[in-house]
Amino acid sequence: MMEVTRRGEWLSGTIREADAGVRLGDLLRQRWGLPRKTVHLLFQQKEILLDGEPAAQHATVQAGQAICMRLCPPEPLGLEPSSEPLDVLYEDDHLLVVAKPAGLLLHPTEKHHTRTLDHLVAGHFARTGVKAKVRHVHRLDQETSGAVLYAKHALASALLDERLRMRQIKRTYVAFVHGRMAKEAGTIDAPIGKDRHHPSRRRVTPNGDPAVTHYRVLERYRQATEVECHLDTGRTHQIRVHLSHLGHPLLGDLLYGGKTGDISRQALHAARLHLVHPFGDKEIVVTAPLPEDMIRLKQRLPK
Repeated sequence: MMEVTRRGEWLSGTIREADAGVRLGDLLRQRWGLPRKTVHLLFQQKEILLDGEPAAQHATVQAGQAICMRLCPPEPLGLEPSSEPLDVLYEDDHLLVVAKPAGLLLHPTEKHHTRTLDHLVAGHFARTGVKAKVRHVHRLDQETSGAVLYAKHALASALLDERLRMRQIKRTYVAFVHGRMAKEAGTIDAPIGKDRHHPSRRRVTPNGDPAVTHYRVLERYRQATEVECHLDTGRTHQIRVHLSHLGHPLLGDLLYGGKTGDISRQALHAARLHLVHPFGDKEIVVTAPLPEDMIRLKQRLPK
């Protein structure tokens, strides 16, 4: 997509050669992924401008034309903002990447949940003047730490959701597992489904959803291994289930056969996010440093 700048409620950019000759309504709906209802309202309210003039859906765009869209109207946060500090890893007019600490829910799942990562992001938005709904693009388990991506307006959210669906947002995890893994690297291609004997657990099952995890060994210890994992899919508990299926459950992961000791939660950290910016072709790589409990674990493991 073209590079887009934001001024208050308006996004503006210049039509690229690749989009020349396309009807404006088709460009917004089919190439940029805006919902049909949103596009209809924008045209109806004359909030899409071409070269400074209100545009029609059937207008054919030309390379070099200036387009402006009122796509960032003020929205309620949707959550009570928290005054707690937020660990911001990356931020611009469209995206926000933050570090989630282990033990913190990402979003409220019950009405009484008033302290989640979404609440902390709402507080950050309130402090920095962002008048937008809190929109996380992907999720992490409560006890998993690391990088989480947020969209700062509706169009960014729609574009990032599509990139996630197309597996164009790469996520890298670091995990510590029981035992010494035999291979230096490998791929686990095993479908994952619900465990009918345990409501919150998943298992490898032939009738499950396709799930693919790539791993490579980072360091070996006497009775444990540090591994890096990349996901082709994003199933619930995917890394935990797959590594346990190999016979190497995560340290601290009681649900999937791990044991506590040097760490009191599953030793899993979302270490890196890699994506192409939805507005332009800028490559973004964001790294979330290992948290203190995993640094201590690394130091304590005998080599």
